[in-house]
Amino acid sequence: MRNPRIHLPQPMQADARVELNETAANHVARVLRMKAGDPLVLFDGEGNGFQARVDQVEKRRVQVVIESVLESATESPLSIHLGQVMSRGDRMDWAIQKATEMGVTEITPLLSERCEVKLSSDRADKRQQHWQQVAISACEQCGRNRVPRVHPPRPLTQWASEQNSDLKLVLHHRTEQSLSSLSAPRTLSLLIGPEGGLSPLEIEQSLKLGFRPTALGPRVLRTETAPVAALALAQYLWGDIG
Repeated sequence: MRNPRIHLPQPMQADARVELNETAANHVARVLRMKAGDPLVLFDGEGNGFQARVDQVEKRRVQVVIESVLESATESPLSIHLGQVMSRGDRMDWAIQKATEMGVTEITPLLSERCEVKLSSDRADKRQQHWQQVAISACEQCGRNRVPRVHPPRPLTQWASEQNSDLKLVLHHRTEQSLSSLSAPRTLSLLIGPEGGLSPLEIEQSLKLGFRPTALGPRVLRTETAPVAALALAQYLWGDIG
């Protein structure tokens, strides 16, 4: 029997009866067409998961009973903050979805010299909300109980100046330094440029702010491919893959 995972951002405990919010109730009742007695997993986005069972399904209300607390081992010991320059179309969605699956902790969309995305304040707010929902959906699929936070878009240099991780990396192909040559960090900041790459000035500025240049091999990766490849390697070397 299927056991779908539903994000419910509120405190929960075993043996409690809870009512799903509108979004979750719609998904359970109308999309999944679940009925009373069907099992499901609830997670609060803060690292906690619960085995539950549908109790009542009405037109606009769904109540569930929480049966037990679930142990989780899906979070990496490596904390990663991804700074991803925004890209057009669904490439940014794809990058956020896959970065979430790879265990990223935080994501900040960035503006850079060669960034082709221009957002007004209202549009930036809407895109942030959309990207946060992309991360939530990815957690529902991949089994994570902690949802990575998607921050508001900000200028690349501002984000870079705020990072104080053990290791700060800027990915570009004009270097020969590989990830495997670096010492293991507990926290990592990873800077990924746009489709046209970071400008020489942006690379220079990031290096002055303590970022180390890193390449992933001889081929130039697309902006949505680069974070997935880098995160997979970082998790293999220092995290929980392998």
